[in-house]
Amino acid sequence: MFTVPETIIPKDEKLRLKKLYDYQVLDTHPEDTFDKITFVAMQVMRTPYAFLTFVDEDRVFFKSNISNFHGNIAARENFPCSLAILDDSFTIYYDTHDIAYLKEGYICGEGGVRFYAAAPLKTPEGFLLGTLCVADVEPRKTPVNDVELGILKSLSEVVINKLESRLRYKKLLRSQNELMSLTLHELKNPLASIKLANDVLKKDPSRLEPMSNMIKESVLRMQGKLHELLKQSETEEELKLNIEETDLRELIDGLIKSFELLAKRKNQQILFNFDPATPKVFIDRAKMSDVFFNLLSNAIKYSYPDSEITILVFKQGSTIVIEFRDQGQGLNTDDIDKLFMKFAKLSAKPTGKETSNGLGLSICKSLVEMHKGKIFAESPGKDKGTSFFVLLPFNN
Repeated sequence: MFTVPETIIPKDEKLRLKKLYDYQVLDTHPEDTFDKITFVAMQVMRTPYAFLTFVDEDRVFFKSNISNFHGNIAARENFPCSLAILDDSFTIYYDTHDIAYLKEGYICGEGGVRFYAAAPLKTPEGFLLGTLCVADVEPRKTPVNDVELGILKSLSEVVINKLESRLRYKKLLRSQNELMSLTLHELKNPLASIKLANDVLKKDPSRLEPMSNMIKESVLRMQGKLHELLKQSETEEELKLNIEETDLRELIDGLIKSFELLAKRKNQQILFNFDPATPKVFIDRAKMSDVFFNLLSNAIKYSYPDSEITILVFKQGSTIVIEFRDQGQGLNTDDIDKLFMKFAKLSAKPTGKETSNGLGLSICKSLVEMHKGKIFAESPGKDKGTSFFVLLPFNN
């Protein structure tokens, strides 16, 4: 006997909806793939109608609709699919008119659906997003057999597998786009170093050896970036971390050396304050180097000539703190709010006619968060300097 539930909202509703939105299937056009699956379900169950539905916050969306019902949206209230996602087994109503709750809805009302059978669309995480269901305007007296239900369940699993495959593909594309953006962005600084080293050699040939080493290091950095990009494309994998034990003092010392020419060009001094008590950390050395590279590059780019840039590294509780502090243009409240958004336009401008594409900090945020860390900025106000903080978790 049917009992009206206290609520038609599942306990995991927020997470369920998040997963549904990740699939990006709502309000999309009908697709031949899903229509074929729905058509097979209709034939197996010997019904005139079949639907592929997704239950949103306050509505039901029909991705596939093989019936004479027009439209692709229905209210969630008094709708059989809203009840079907409350149970991960099959839902079968041999006569919806025996259930007052359903009869009040327009789908199952007078002249509407009498027989209804559904297999829930269950994600790998266990969320029930909607149904693959069949319906008839006549009630059914013959019980649905196990073979029919087994096929209906298999078809519902095909739907989820298709959606999961699309989701993985989208994540892969996003990952590759992020890596490409990072690579292209980080190629700018080595190129600038090469150009600057070339200018120095023209004026002072006696500095051949240090400038030659700088050009070599810059070329190797560019080659590494391009190799990583090509490797990512060949393996078709998502952006992953290659964790290794890393000495932050050594990493940042090398970073500072690569920026000496750029800083000297603006008569800026880079100071490094490393707390000896800071332990080695387990990070993706290359990716965190990209983060620090970008933060130091920005400090030089947005600071005034004849100023100081300070890098501080220390351990604070279970966290390693890396601070990049400058005496530059500072940030206002609006800048802070949109700092890590892609292509954000900030009030600060490069002080040496350098270029900026607005991608660097958004990429930094992604890389730091992949390490379970945090990145944020603080500034006393305009023309009062800025500090960027990277917090990395440390476990003894």
